[in-house]
Amino acid sequence: MFDASATRPRRRYRSLFLSDLHLGARGCRAAEILDFLTGVDAETIYLVGDILDVWHPGKLHWGAAQDAIWSDLSARARSGTRVVYLPGNHDAPLREIEGDRYECFELTDSLTHIAADGTRYLVLHGDQVDARIFRFHIMTRIGSRLDAALRAVDHALRGLRPSAKRGIFEWAICGVNALMMVGNGFEKRLATMAITTGHEGVICGHFHKAALRQSGPITYANCGDWVDSRTALVETFDGALQLVEWRAEVEAVPARQGLMGEVEA
Repeated sequence: MFDASATRPRRRYRSLFLSDLHLGARGCRAAEILDFLTGVDAETIYLVGDILDVWHPGKLHWGAAQDAIWSDLSARARSGTRVVYLPGNHDAPLREIEGDRYECFELTDSLTHIAADGTRYLVLHGDQVDARIFRFHIMTRIGSRLDAALRAVDHALRGLRPSAKRGIFEWAICGVNALMMVGNGFEKRLATMAITTGHEGVICGHFHKAALRQSGPITYANCGDWVDSRTALVETFDGALQLVEWRAEVEAVPARQGLMGEVEA
């Protein structure tokens, strides 16, 4: 069922940025992730945090698709693709690993990506600039449990009302994200960090809200996630950034070209 050796043409990019796959969590869209991966290729792949969900509560949601995703990324790394893992808050224990390798991947908390056009981007998950209260691991655990509970209720309600366009969890997470973005100054803090460290842009994940726009003098790019938005960020061979969105039965359809706003649902 999950055949990563499919022969359809692959879209080729200089760099691919993926974040918030949450492999192991209830909300992970593993089949969609795998379908996306079989349709793209890149010289460098950045895994921008929360790839594995260490803080999942209760049952581990892991199956053939999750195995295939991990095998695909590992095979690419072994065959010469540069694959860099930048941990986030849900896979924070990887930050405690000594050295700069995790299995066959490079491992680092943040780094500078120099695009083909010379633009310097700070790449990191983004939880590093959370308000202090949100940096405690207990908050991640609480958030994971709320996520799983809301998704379980949402799944049950969707079973009763299959025609519903939007579930209870989606409304809840949108409200929480909006509140945290306002109260935490997430984007502004990242922009300030990029400027003070000599970068012209920042690439992150963490908030499950895909974006590509100018934030003052800084290019702000958020990969989105593979729980709700199912988006990724790519760099073309001329150095341009693009957001791409997975859609049912359509491979890696570009949401917009070049510098753009948020991907619309």
